[in-house]
Amino acid sequence: MAHKTMSCKASDHEYLHKDFHGALSAGIEYLHTHYGEQAVRDYLREFTRKYYAPLRRAIRQRGLAALKVHFETMYTRERARFRVRLTRDELVISVAACPAITHMKSHGYPVARLFHETTRTVNEALCEGTPFKAELAEYDPETGRSVQRFFRRSR
Repeated sequence: MAHKTMSCKASDHEYLHKDFHGALSAGIEYLHTHYGEQAVRDYLREFTRKYYAPLRRAIRQRGLAALKVHFETMYTRERARFRVRLTRDELVISVAACPAITHMKSHGYPVARLFHETTRTVNEALCEGTPFKAELAEYDPETGRSVQRFFRRSR
């Protein structure tokens, strides 16, 4: 029987990592159960400092515009319903439902009790060493609906 060979690269396909969220949630729950809430925050902060180092540099160089591009790209890729409002000193992102939580719930994955820290702590860590601060202004643990606010620090 003849066979055909298909040649392709990862970049030829849309990149989605939705099952990553379930694994991350399980890891967060493990850390929380065995080492406490602070261990979860410490892990996420350290991860953010390393993985998002290029984004953190871009924030220092280009300000909130760099964050705007990052979140628009991420939420568009994840097919989230979201709104972004940017001014010189503030970026507000409203997300109708967290795509990670939506995915996990639709597949029966448990959602970690501290899963919201993947937004709150990560956003705060993104802003460390920059002229900006982050706050999770609103959050619904059932859907992950959120309002994330980034703003210029007081001088």
